Amino acid sequence: MIKIYHNNRCTKSRCALEEIEKSGKEFEIVYYLETPPGKSELTAIIKKLGITPLQLIRKGEKVFAENYKGKVLTDEEWIDAIVAHPILIERPIVISGEQAVIARPTEKIKEILG
Repeated sequence: MIKIYHNNRCTKSRCALEEIEKSGKEFEIVYYLETPPGKSELTAIIKKLGITPLQLIRKGEKVFAENYKGKVLTDEEWIDAIVAHPILIERPIVISGEQAVIARPTEKIKEILG
């Protein structure tokens, strides 16, 4: 089962969802702004992506500029920041089993869809 962490206001996220729909594979949509991942789920996502928590953060968001820009935090503190402000999550995240990608550019989704 494919899972997409989706924000319908995001063009890249809508494009990724369209690619998943075209694939004919079974999928689940997680509207992460309405149902944000908790700390353990977010930690698991970051591990599957093979990145640091800081690499998952959208640094252009207002909440980042106002609260975190220029700060040096531990991985756990960054995860806490993301849990507190899910708007900071880079999107879209697509997961299948133990594989995960941030589908930017959209072509990266092919790594998941095969």
